[in-house]
Amino acid sequence: MKILVTGAAGFIGYHVSRLLLERGEEVVGVDNLNDYYDVSLKEARLARLVAGKGFRFVRLDVADREGMAELFRRERFQRVIHLAAQAGVRHSLKDPHAYIDANVVGFMNVLEGCRHHEVEHLVYASTSSVYGANTRMPFSEHQGTNHPLAIYAATKKANELMAHSYSHLFGLPTTGLRFFTVYGPWGRPDMALFLFTCKILAGEPIEVFNYGRHKRDFTYVDDIAEGVVRACDKIAEPNPNWNSDDPDPASSSAPYRIYNIGNNRPVDLLRYIEVLEECLGRKAERKLLPLQPGDVPDTYADSSALVEAVGYKPDTPVEVGVARFVEWYREYYKV
Repeated sequence: MKILVTGAAGFIGYHVSRLLLERGEEVVGVDNLNDYYDVSLKEARLARLVAGKGFRFVRLDVADREGMAELFRRERFQRVIHLAAQAGVRHSLKDPHAYIDANVVGFMNVLEGCRHHEVEHLVYASTSSVYGANTRMPFSEHQGTNHPLAIYAATKKANELMAHSYSHLFGLPTTGLRFFTVYGPWGRPDMALFLFTCKILAGEPIEVFNYGRHKRDFTYVDDIAEGVVRACDKIAEPNPNWNSDDPDPASSSAPYRIYNIGNNRPVDLLRYIEVLEECLGRKAERKLLPLQPGDVPDTYADSSALVEAVGYKPDTPVEVGVARFVEWYREYYKV
């Protein structure tokens, strides 16, 4: 198949593209290579993809309406995996317009491309952040998500609503995947594991928010990639049991589905740091700070719907995943 992967130079986009290439798909990767974080890291990911067979790269911003329309006209994709986004909860407090441009306008351009060019299935990234003010755990796709705590989460919730509209109006099969705290090799420098590793090795204190009382459903990136690809293979269908008197948020009478992808095994942030210290052979100096605006205190995924739908459950323990990240970090940065 010819598959479009947006955000292909990104953390998850790189791993998903690599997995698709390994099984022989033709992948067209799109990314704008913005400078939200180190561009050289994005370029290094791309270099590994381009070196393989079946990958082509197009530098393009998904918010570019005309450019995206031309891309869809020219390429005639069978399926689309949309991972491009402006990420980061805290950055959304500083630059909210970037989130509207990338996450809302960009998603509309993807939806329009899929609608007009008979794409079989659109799979897109959502986030555990949509659960916002919910405290009943584990988080289930069947819960309401109407109280996001940051504009980042609000844009991802908007994506889910926009996708449902297109599934209903145009019969476009769409599947949204709510990622839970993804980590692993080739990760983003703005995320906790990367930041902690860098600072511990430099002998600098690490900032531990909510005084370390976070629980996170840390999910290893290879598990995420496998779940994304399997979800892409299972084209969304209408739920024959959907009831408009008691509507299920995770499905519809239209070809629309929402799934959590999480490890289903929440870990205390302080335990996560301990594992990292063990892998690095160094202790961290910890600077304990209050909960940051927009942060969700805890996350815990109910992934049973994903397991039932695609026969796959993320289960890499943090002891294994963190060790693999540290091995990659030392090799990549020669430390």
